[in-house]
Amino acid sequence: MENFNFELVDKARETIDGRVIRTPVLPLCSSKIAPYLPPDCEMFMKLELFQHTGSFKARGALLGVDWVDEARRGRGVAGFSGGNFALALAWAARQSGVSAKVVMSKAADPLRIEGCRELGAEIVLVDGIAAALPELERIEAEEGRRILHPFNDLNMACGAATCGAEFVEDAPDLDVVILPVGGGGLICGMAASIKRHNPDVTIIGVEPVGADSLARSFKSGKPEALIQVDTLADSLGAPMAMADSLALARRYVDELVQIEDEVMTGTMLLMREKLMLLAEPACAASLGTALGPLHSRLAGKRVGVLACGSNISIDRYNKYTNGIEMPTVSAA
Repeated sequence: MENFNFELVDKARETIDGRVIRTPVLPLCSSKIAPYLPPDCEMFMKLELFQHTGSFKARGALLGVDWVDEARRGRGVAGFSGGNFALALAWAARQSGVSAKVVMSKAADPLRIEGCRELGAEIVLVDGIAAALPELERIEAEEGRRILHPFNDLNMACGAATCGAEFVEDAPDLDVVILPVGGGGLICGMAASIKRHNPDVTIIGVEPVGADSLARSFKSGKPEALIQVDTLADSLGAPMAMADSLALARRYVDELVQIEDEVMTGTMLLMREKLMLLAEPACAASLGTALGPLHSRLAGKRVGVLACGSNISIDRYNKYTNGIEMPTVSAA
């Protein structure tokens, strides 16, 4: 799949209109954050951490539940996630009156696990993705639930595309947009939608150094899987790139860069101190890349960054940021 179905995106926008939050776009121009920006750079942040369940995943999850055929809705839905998609699926199912079962890693943030329970989902805890896949197969075979994928589903890409459409409507004429990369659904949907409205924009994806499956796939020309994922940004820790995501990314994404965990955690502190935002590592990836590795290249540009979502407990936040220094103006 190399071309995006924009008619389906238009349908998706109609479907979720008034049911998800049109999250604000914040110009990063306050006296607290401006000194960290590249010279003469106008920067705009799409605040998807203010979305239902705290991340952009709510968009695609709602579409996924809505698009389940009537014959299977009564049997419910199921999915695997480290947290943000699990929360989104639990919320979307409750909104639609559908039963949800989510398979989660035992290592997931307890805040996310408890959040899913509060939303009425049935939780199955497993040791990791290797154990999750057979568990999902069992659930599908025994219960007939519709399995929804956290990123490799058309509904997730379309949900991300609705976010991209809002972004360029609220912050037009961007020169560069920097987007985090996990499984690829977010960047493919957003990049396609943004380039539909602004073909000349440069789309840059950012992956953790320890979870760079899409960059490896770009280099080899085929989907690559990682032997090991090594990053604090669990929301960006997909162990493999998928064929459809790779094809769309090669068409709509101009460049991929990598970011160290220490840059993300330092940016988490910056977002807390200068923007009053409590961000998980993935949520800090776009801004961290703009203020760090790409700083000199963005001078004089209109730049869009995405705060993709944030579901992190205070204990885990403090653990990740303990001993980490916030970026300085001179080093930004």
